[in-house]
Amino acid sequence: MATLLLLRHGRTTANADGGLAGRQPVELDETGRTQASAVGERLRAVPLAAVVTSPLIRCRQTLELALPGVAPVVEEGLIECGYGAWEGQPLKKLAKEPLWPVVQQHPSAAVFPEGEAMAAMAARAVTAVRTWDARITAEHGPEAVWLACSHGDVIKAIVADALGVHLDLFQRIVADPASVTAIRYTPLRPFLMRLNDTGGDLAGLVPPPRKRRRRATRAAGAADSDAPVGGGAGAGR
Repeated sequence: MATLLLLRHGRTTANADGGLAGRQPVELDETGRTQASAVGERLRAVPLAAVVTSPLIRCRQTLELALPGVAPVVEEGLIECGYGAWEGQPLKKLAKEPLWPVVQQHPSAAVFPEGEAMAAMAARAVTAVRTWDARITAEHGPEAVWLACSHGDVIKAIVADALGVHLDLFQRIVADPASVTAIRYTPLRPFLMRLNDTGGDLAGLVPPPRKRRRRATRAAGAADSDAPVGGGAGAGR
């Protein structure tokens, strides 16, 4: 299957001020713009078969700076969680709300007032990326790499699904502004190739071309899904 690069948007004015932006039209601050340009330099070595994005302006600004000249496709399934009445509030204030410990310890049960359930956010985000991944693999082949720009909690939920862990554990995952997380889906299991990468070389995430086609499709799928015993030789080997 293709390789998915999950890019979180750069730092925003809300991030810097300690607020919860949610779906409000907050924009990148100067640090976020610098981060977006820097991740663009890292992405130059990666041929992207497709680029999709959350509709929110902070993601679109990030891609404009990181990948100038690329016209991303808007994917509503990648939009930020709907925090409802929590949006625009300082995190310090929200930490005193009765719902806060639920969000921290039992997020699968969290439903934001006048907003979205975290479980619903996770389900639609995972559906979106898996649908896109299957489409890109069918159109461009299993060596294709594609990018999706989204938000912290959305990316964490997608990673939790890839790891096969319950949503209640997703607060253990970190997705910093302008970080890259890489997932490769296979017929049997996803592989988390990179997590919260803010400075590494991304060229190694491009799969090498296959030397020959395997005769048995079923056997090929099983081999692609197998994890190398002992850890393997690493990317590009």
